[in-house]
Amino acid sequence: MEIRFGPSGNSLSFYDQGHKSSVEAPSWLAEMGLNAYEYSCTKGVKIKENTAAKIGEEADKYDIALSIHAPYYINLASTDPKKRVNSVNYILQSLGAARWMGAKRVVFHPGSCSRMNRKSALELALETLRRVINEVDDRGLGDIALCPETLGKKNQLGSLGEVLEMCRVDERLMPTIDFGHIHAYTGGGLKTSDDYKEVLDTIEGALGMERTRSLHIHFSRVEFTKGGEKKHWTFADTQYGPEFKPLARAIIEKGLEPVIICESRGTMAKDAKEMKEIYESMLNRH
Repeated sequence: MEIRFGPSGNSLSFYDQGHKSSVEAPSWLAEMGLNAYEYSCTKGVKIKENTAAKIGEEADKYDIALSIHAPYYINLASTDPKKRVNSVNYILQSLGAARWMGAKRVVFHPGSCSRMNRKSALELALETLRRVINEVDDRGLGDIALCPETLGKKNQLGSLGEVLEMCRVDERLMPTIDFGHIHAYTGGGLKTSDDYKEVLDTIEGALGMERTRSLHIHFSRVEFTKGGEKKHWTFADTQYGPEFKPLARAIIEKGLEPVIICESRGTMAKDAKEMKEIYESMLNRH
């Protein structure tokens, strides 16, 4: 493993420079010095096998680690049994696309609490997740990591504790730790390196060092209200947190090698490159 940086989806600058297809993304990212790419299926798994295979070939050629973000409308804790079945299928479709592409990780949002208390919602989500794991094994897709993401809104199912509980269902589950979301969820709780280290120590305590070392991380500045996350911003929007430097310090001190995906609004590749430069300059001083 090695630490990797890249964007979620394609930046505005990618299209401004005349690129039209995600097949061109791996070479474009490599030119920027980046080595990860999260392909977005957030509005549905619509990619064709042929296109996915081409992206995979290009990623392989340029040493770009691929992940896929599954559809946003997955809800493992829906009170409607049909919606839970659909959610299982959306995850399986995402895994199928990951197989075509050679992506090693599939990120998904666990869902919302609906009108249930959090404990009941989590129990329902864990039950649905076990069904997902059974299906995954039946279809021979068990070598692709499933990565439930920490969410930023208070009414969503996806606090750090809830995501870690989901990852205990099977050792192949890998948390996606979205530090912007955690910052929003905790009302601005990530300020110092120790704040980040506390999160990383909690993950290590729950899942062990092996999974912690190779974490899947999302990062961006996030505006929030009392209800949690409101909107993602760019690194230039310095009125919003969190800051990446203290996280970089915590990662270096703990000796981690995560995949770090930037979810800035429109400038995700540029900001991913900035994170890489911050990390490297701190590593050289360490």
